[in-house]
Amino acid sequence: MVRAIVGANWGDEGKGKITDMFAEQSDIVIRFQGGANAGHTIINEHGRFALHLMPSGVCYEHTTCIIGNGVALDINKFINELEQVKKAGLNPKLLVSDRAQILMPYHIKLDEYEEERLGKNAFGSTKSGIAPFFSDKYSKIGIQVNELFDDEVLKAKLKNICTLKNLTLEHVYHKPLLNKDELFATCMEYKEKIAPYVCDTHKFISDAIKEGKNILLEGQLGTLKDPDFGIYPMVTSSSTLAGYGAVGAGIPPHKIEDIVVVTKAYSSAVGAGEFVSEILDEDEAQELRIHGGDKGEFGATTGRPRRVGWFDCVASKYGIECQGATQVVMTALDCLSYLDEIKVCVAYDIDGKITKDFPVTHELKKAKPVLKTLKGWHCDIRGIKNYDELPQETKDYVEFIEKEMGCNITMVSNGPEREAIIYRNK
Repeated sequence: MVRAIVGANWGDEGKGKITDMFAEQSDIVIRFQGGANAGHTIINEHGRFALHLMPSGVCYEHTTCIIGNGVALDINKFINELEQVKKAGLNPKLLVSDRAQILMPYHIKLDEYEEERLGKNAFGSTKSGIAPFFSDKYSKIGIQVNELFDDEVLKAKLKNICTLKNLTLEHVYHKPLLNKDELFATCMEYKEKIAPYVCDTHKFISDAIKEGKNILLEGQLGTLKDPDFGIYPMVTSSSTLAGYGAVGAGIPPHKIEDIVVVTKAYSSAVGAGEFVSEILDEDEAQELRIHGGDKGEFGATTGRPRRVGWFDCVASKYGIECQGATQVVMTALDCLSYLDEIKVCVAYDIDGKITKDFPVTHELKKAKPVLKTLKGWHCDIRGIKNYDELPQETKDYVEFIEKEMGCNITMVSNGPEREAIIYRNK
């Protein structure tokens, strides 16, 4: 069986914990898109891990972890992260697709230079090189991992890359130029580091499917950061949808049987972009930020304070539909326990018209939240294992959102630990 775990919203939904849970039951875990620009946190008996490129299955000896062809592979970050995982006593089985493309140092520099050029109009990039990387991939000047092993092909490609990039570096950014010999030397270092893990993952995965293995596809960020269906242009540069898992991992689309979509009991986002249910009162936002998550609402990659807001039923329903959810997991429900009343965004007001349909970005800019206030439970719900034992107000909150979204919430997370999960009989 092939299962995908993806985010419903802006990312930051708590997918790490849920992926870790399902990874334990999986033979193979595949990262199918994104890069090291966003992280997720896992807490289990092995320790606490802030992973960025490593698939969540690294904690399990029986699991093979794959970096799929759809990933922006930062080889240095991959190796550094692997070393941290090994320090915790883990020795994961790792494979890297020979068709994955390499995120180069100049991608990171170009990302930094563009944000600097844009100034106050910057995208809020993590400056991890993601947009320049995917631009090169689709301009057909990216470097595939397999090309590291053919000096002639690589040198010709690097010569062309330097010609193109140096025009931009000199005339747009007024920054130091690239040197093809230095880049070749860097690529040789990369080859030595990554060689033990490279393989034809397409064949490996194809054989695993025929053998009936349990395969988990792991996505980064969420629906609203998708370049087609998200809040364009404040999006990431690879598709965040479960459907892209078929491409980014190399799996027939009809083999993806279960799509677990994760949403948080409130909203949070890192970076710029439309966020209708955002709490604009800074004192109120900071209180939710402090109570939120495992260590508060601060980015796993950047440490930046996340923007926070009330649960957005409009955005979440849209996100769940775009992902094709077969089930929904709600995380961080315990983080709302300090509130006497909890607001929920149930619709948008756009120029006086009330809608429950998620609009395109230029309409979204004008949207104001239509809020409904629900009664809080104002008590600690951590440690509760049975859904029926939750306070009635907590159940009312979950069931209200479930009805608004139109998809079953099969699991509720009420703490950061992996075992802090409540299964619902749905």
